[in-house]
Amino acid sequence: MGGGERTWDRWGRFLVGGLLMVTLTGSPATAEMQLLPGAAADLDQATVDEVLATFRQAEQALRAGNVDGIMALYSEQYNYHGLKKADMRKVWTNLFDEFRELSDTHHFSRMIRVGSGSKTIIEVTCTGSLSGLSKTGGLRVPIDSWYEEVHYMTFDDGQWRIRGNVGDSPRFMPFGTSPHPLF
Repeated sequence: MGGGERTWDRWGRFLVGGLLMVTLTGSPATAEMQLLPGAAADLDQATVDEVLATFRQAEQALRAGNVDGIMALYSEQYNYHGLKKADMRKVWTNLFDEFRELSDTHHFSRMIRVGSGSKTIIEVTCTGSLSGLSKTGGLRVPIDSWYEEVHYMTFDDGQWRIRGNVGDSPRFMPFGTSPHPLF
């Protein structure tokens, strides 16, 4: 078994299997995206619109159950605590196998440009959640949530794409914490 498979086993089981234990009832949630006032004061409006378009494309792909559409938004250099783009394809495929009517929220509190030229990164600070209806139980399930997570966005092939998240990859996750690699 290669290192990528071990990484998938560790995080994939948590994200897909373990999350079925927590359920909520209720009607399907709708997507919500909000850029808080002043959050992108240092960026030009065109860049802000392009970054937000990436997240809108993710919402469209979620609603359509389109793994390829979601994967198109990840950079080839994606790396989050050892998870690579291929690992994320497995995560999303399993999520679509287990859930229907996926829905997300994103509240962007800060967007800043770091670096210049081809090395430019946009750091997007986001609080949000992802939920879906379980195909086995029919209940709305919270799949992931994050608070003030900083997503790295890189400009690849004419579009801003998700490259990873801020911070070093710890050798192990501290007790009581979980990864938030989705978006």
